[in-house]
Amino acid sequence: MNYILFDDHRDNLLPLTFTRPVCEIRIGILTIREKWEKHLKAKTSTLTEEYLSKKFPLIEKNQNLLINGSVCPNQKLVKDILSLKPGDALFSNETLIAMNASSADTSNFKNKKETKSFSLHIKNLWDIFQKNGKAIDDDFELLTKGKKSQKLSKTNQVINPKNIFLEKGAKVECAILNAGTGPIYIGKDAEIMEGCIVRGPFALCEHSQLKLGAKIYGPTTIGPESKAGGEVNNSVIFGNSNKAHDGFLGNSVIGEWCNIGADSNNSNLKNNYAHVKLWSYASEKFENTNLTFCGLIMGDHSKCGINTMFNTATVVGVSANVFGAGFPRNFIADFSWGGASGFTTYKLNDAFGTAEKVMERRNKKLNDTEKELLARVFEMTEKYRK
Repeated sequence: MNYILFDDHRDNLLPLTFTRPVCEIRIGILTIREKWEKHLKAKTSTLTEEYLSKKFPLIEKNQNLLINGSVCPNQKLVKDILSLKPGDALFSNETLIAMNASSADTSNFKNKKETKSFSLHIKNLWDIFQKNGKAIDDDFELLTKGKKSQKLSKTNQVINPKNIFLEKGAKVECAILNAGTGPIYIGKDAEIMEGCIVRGPFALCEHSQLKLGAKIYGPTTIGPESKAGGEVNNSVIFGNSNKAHDGFLGNSVIGEWCNIGADSNNSNLKNNYAHVKLWSYASEKFENTNLTFCGLIMGDHSKCGINTMFNTATVVGVSANVFGAGFPRNFIADFSWGGASGFTTYKLNDAFGTAEKVMERRNKKLNDTEKELLARVFEMTEKYRK
């Protein structure tokens, strides 16, 4: 069987989905794609926007199972999907979950079936941090079932050690780990340095670090090849990003190739405790989230300088560079350069130059495909920089 993950709710998940299909969003320990591939024991391809398809190509065959890339799997849901016959489509109310089709056309079905085996569904930006605890629980069970954790050093103070899992090469010394509130997963060759205090649910993915004395409140995920320090509460860092210094990050989602400067902070609660509004690319206005707590959403390749202050529910687009005193506005357009005193356009070649240097530090290369993708995002977001 050929498995294809298709985009759903993509516009609601911008700016994170400017640079990736929906299924490449990380929630819990794994990306949504990685979850499906582990459950299916097979590789998947992607039905997404044309400008993303060069990096995330579609593989189409005579028989295909198309699966909603905004839905997270569980065993029962996977069983329901695998039981679909040619022409069958699986729905949960009005949401298309999957279909068995001869082409990558999500409208090409004959028989409509319903499922009650619905798992996590990522429809809005805030779902990523709000539903991260359940996603960590599910991924922890998926990744550790039948496996044995590496031994935890006696230098640590631990609550509920059975709920802590260390992959090969993971290092944890002189830390306080409370897994009584949720599982703690330490990925391959990841490190929790001395003096860190961690309250689960928490995932530190492979080759990542918690810096000395970090304070982590779950549910929080630090993606692969990342560094985190200071105080972090209920946040998700996708990967290849740094929030390595003191400062507060709460109820937030940070994309890839981002850097949070030293002593930078975000507010996650309005002074009057009112529900917060968050910029929506879909409606091109601020929409009520019905949330009391909401912090910073930062797109890929964005940076902020030291002591940057972000208002409650701030959205920063792709490849923005934010710096200076005061609070910048709570929607910072893609490829913007500046701060509270005003913004100019972050020129594309300058953005490429920075991205190349950043990626080289992790032995990665900004190739032509990546440049074409970013150039397309630059074009699509021009109207927001006026």
